[in-house]
Amino acid sequence: MRRSFGVSLERYGYRVTAAADGLTGLESFRDGTFDVLILDVMLPGLDGIGLCRRVRESSQVPILMMSARGDGLDIVAGLEAGADDYVVKPVDTNVLVARIRSLLRRATYAPAPAAGQAAGDGPAPAPAEGELLAFGDLTIHTGGLDVSVNGSPVALTPTELKLLLEFAAHPGIVLERHTLLRNVWDYGWDGDSRVVDLCVQRLRGKLGRDRIETVRGFGYKLRR
Repeated sequence: MRRSFGVSLERYGYRVTAAADGLTGLESFRDGTFDVLILDVMLPGLDGIGLCRRVRESSQVPILMMSARGDGLDIVAGLEAGADDYVVKPVDTNVLVARIRSLLRRATYAPAPAAGQAAGDGPAPAPAEGELLAFGDLTIHTGGLDVSVNGSPVALTPTELKLLLEFAAHPGIVLERHTLLRNVWDYGWDGDSRVVDLCVQRLRGKLGRDRIETVRGFGYKLRR
């Protein structure tokens, strides 16, 4: 399957580096530069979830998890470890490419790596370039895509940053999960709302637990 996906992705114009186990994958990641990582949950040696955690210790590169199970255990664990999205095997190559393209779009306007930030375009555009948004002690500089809390910079993955920008474009407005799935994850259909819930949970862990409010039965909103 690894070889098959590699050949298919190369036909779409991607350069692919493959690894048969998690430890080899970690070594390849440390030795190279990658735009997207695709991690199978069931990698031998160091599994995909463990590898995801190791990568997140030093990088915000977009990560797509691939799971063989649809019961949700692997999915939730992968998203909690820091993955941006997931697909369940067996997966059609066209679906896989669509998810990769979505991840790349979110990272299109990423600033220099030293900034520790990244973001993508989306249906709800960020405010004017160079504008400084403030929500209490949370500040967002839309030109450099810098986020800070109490003056301390916060490193966000491209998906986390795009989600925050979506909230910041609609402060105090409740955004439903399916709206966030469409605008942030580029789902043209009803996707798994757990992706939204887990990403919001990660954002809260980085920005403060009370920053994003849950409106039961509807969705989430950014406190003004």
